[in-house]
Amino acid sequence: MSDTPDRQTFETMYARKAPWEIGRPQPAFLEIADRVTGDILDSGCGTGENALFFAARGHSVLGIDFLEGPIQQARQKARERGISRAEFVPMDALTLTNLDRPFDSVIDSGLFHVFNDDNRARYVAGLAHVTRPGGRLFLLCFSDDEPGTHGPRRVSQREIRKAFAEGWDVEEVAASRLEVRPDLEDISFSEGGAKAWFSVIRRLG
Repeated sequence: MSDTPDRQTFETMYARKAPWEIGRPQPAFLEIADRVTGDILDSGCGTGENALFFAARGHSVLGIDFLEGPIQQARQKARERGISRAEFVPMDALTLTNLDRPFDSVIDSGLFHVFNDDNRARYVAGLAHVTRPGGRLFLLCFSDDEPGTHGPRRVSQREIRKAFAEGWDVEEVAASRLEVRPDLEDISFSEGGAKAWFSVIRRLG
């Protein structure tokens, strides 16, 4: 996938229940939960499972997604679970430079890999705008080790390091998995979840 998918593509995915909506946080974020500090931005939060997990741990979390439907679902989950520290707002992650609110940590579960090269640069600039100096981005994206063509564009370690070469310190890029629903039809990924990279990237001051 060379171009950034449009809004209708994602609306169609959510109407069918999106492949990445597994009903719980992504395991990669559970494993590093103690490393996530302070106020959190969940960029591309979907229906909010990762954001709600961190809010339940006591963090103030803002979840953004450019679709209204998933945001409404996330808000409903927060009400049902009695979680008050998670706020969900419809917002395009490519407009983060308009958000004048700093965060200690940013989590990105499967958003970075949907952007084409131009939009990737816009997104990283927006992340730099909202991440406090010394704050960290925790990034889970498809790996170029994942075979096949289903799903988003594959991302190499080199591409991650290049995208964050200026103003950031890429502290870690580790092999991981992005878990998907087990009942997908006509789509297949590696057993145990799509092969992914999990990166920890610190904003320089």
